[in-house]
Amino acid sequence: MAHLLLIEDDSAIRTHLLRALRERGHAVAASHTAMDGLQTALAERPDLVVLDLGLPDLDGRELLRMLRAVSAVPVIVATARDDETEIVQVLDAGADDYVVKPFTAAQLDARIRAVLRRGAGDRPEQAALTVGGLSIDAGARTASLDGAPLDLTPREFDLLHHLASRAGQVVTKRELLAEVWQVPYGGADKTVDVHLSWLRRKLGETAQAPRYLHTVRGVGVRLSEPA
Repeated sequence: MAHLLLIEDDSAIRTHLLRALRERGHAVAASHTAMDGLQTALAERPDLVVLDLGLPDLDGRELLRMLRAVSAVPVIVATARDDETEIVQVLDAGADDYVVKPFTAAQLDARIRAVLRRGAGDRPEQAALTVGGLSIDAGARTASLDGAPLDLTPREFDLLHHLASRAGQVVTKRELLAEVWQVPYGGADKTVDVHLSWLRRKLGETAQAPRYLHTVRGVGVRLSEPA
């Protein structure tokens, strides 16, 4: 059972999701405004937040940034906004996943379980990895670059670890979606692109001037030791 926080201003949607998620075994608290949701998240420390963007007092993206400033709680954004630019901005702001309305409770529950599985680190423990100045400890879920710790979200860590475990090999976006996002069908390549861009910034590089992460056009991405 997971402790969830649902931040949703539409009373009909909120009531439906509260009932459906509780029927699936989750403990669910709910807020209908951004500021109440922030206070509840800090007070109750949920395992995961489901966040609507169209809130009455504050845009959900701003609330997401506020949450990210004080907490690493996983966040799934549930939005009616299906514009690609909007989705990229949401992922860039720190969302772990997103679903576009309308969606079923079963689909949302599957996303919740996938995000929580990743955060729980339920994959078999692997030995520490070293690629050049990059060091990754799978057991402790920590990473450092040239001796300096990297501040990674759970998704960024999983992405970096998966690529480092295949250092020197080209990994396709399809494989990344299947292994890191656990959505082998219907996943969006743009999700991978956004997180790679985010990861590059934290590694101090860009797609145009790569050190560790090299895009192989039309195939995927390769993590390798700098020349």
